[in-house]
Amino acid sequence: MREKHLYIIITFHTTAEAMAMEKFCDEEHIPGRLIPVPREISAGCGLSWRMKPEELLFFQDKMEVSGLKYEQVTELML
Repeated sequence: MREKHLYIIITFHTTAEAMAMEKFCDEEHIPGRLIPVPREISAGCGLSWRMKPEELLFFQDKMEVSGLKYEQVTELML
């Protein structure tokens, strides 16, 4: 069985918001990746951004400044 790790999962209302997040994170060199929304949570869009918890504080500051929109931020063992 694969070892689970704690991740931050950011969900979005629309696919366009998820794609904007991916582009922004790529440009700003913020680690993470788009994944399907885990079945443990629900979201308006089928995509979510997964990142390590230690990146969250750095990420939140940049996200607020950029005006990116998201639905929710959740900690989840994956």
